[in-house]
Amino acid sequence: MQKSIERIAGDSEGVSYEFPVFRFTGSDKAAPSAYLQAALHAGELPGVVAIDALMPALNKAAAEGRIRGNITIVPWANPIGRAQYHFGEHQGRFHLGTRTNFNRAFPLLAAPDTKLLPDTSFGGADQRLKSRLVQLSLGHDIVLDLHCDDEGLAYLYIHTSLWPAMADCAAAMGVDAVVLWSEDTDGTFEGASIMPYQNVPADVAKFDRRVATTVEYRGILDVDGALAKADADGLYRLLVARGVIADGALPAPGPFKGVVAPLENIDMMPAPRAGAVLYDVKPGDRVIRGDRLATIVHAPGEIDGRTEVFAPQDGIILTRRSRRIIRAGEDLLKLVGDRKSADARSGTLED
Repeated sequence: MQKSIERIAGDSEGVSYEFPVFRFTGSDKAAPSAYLQAALHAGELPGVVAIDALMPALNKAAAEGRIRGNITIVPWANPIGRAQYHFGEHQGRFHLGTRTNFNRAFPLLAAPDTKLLPDTSFGGADQRLKSRLVQLSLGHDIVLDLHCDDEGLAYLYIHTSLWPAMADCAAAMGVDAVVLWSEDTDGTFEGASIMPYQNVPADVAKFDRRVATTVEYRGILDVDGALAKADADGLYRLLVARGVIADGALPAPGPFKGVVAPLENIDMMPAPRAGAVLYDVKPGDRVIRGDRLATIVHAPGEIDGRTEVFAPQDGIILTRRSRRIIRAGEDLLKLVGDRKSADARSGTLED
């Protein structure tokens, strides 16, 4: 294993950011390669500790000569967001200078060619970071972007062109659900990982072995040693199942038995009032149309001081907020409905 340090120039003299990159060289040039990154939203740490738990297994495989394909790992993908604090509170989701989500505005290339990357010489530090992450990941057959939600199940976002071919990956990782998407107009990292292969020859696209997904490792507070080990085991099983690592002791993944639904089926449930949220449901609960999902206490102690929110359709609760104060219009939860949402939102991932 080799470690290198990437440096990103800041937006003023004397300021720069750095992050480590770990590389394992495979023994078979024809084997699939893999790229893993975590904490693109810098406060989302389940993926960071999962990579930490995965590294001993990778080092062991390397020592035993079982790493067939190249592996690149970026455990802290966002040093800019990692350094952002405002009044003592960490702010790792949006760049404070541009107000842009760190998982937006990635370059969506027409082909997997780093020469097509935009010139960021006069751009901001966040654009330089995004360009470099795309450059590091481009060309890998497997690209995993490790995130988490507020409170939620473990689930994957997968482009429709890769499903059901990626069902083995979902099964290997042990996730509970898969959300399928088809269009990226916002420039997510996952979009930047799959879009360059949509209109190139089949021998370049290699869709028979391509993997690209945003991994949502439950909730932001699920930073736990046992969960990290379980997630690391899932990542290892995926790498073995896809031929990046050789390990005859592991059986092939079984069929995926979790929920699979298109992005258009998700109801985000915006809060009709501001106040304190009392949830009636938790991630994983099955609900039917008309079930009460939450009560918003907007005028405590007053008659009609509560507003109830009900399920618009049958489905599964995928996520909910980790904090209990909410503004009017903010989303309360993700309900994966059995049918298309009545107010299905255009675009790609909510993350």
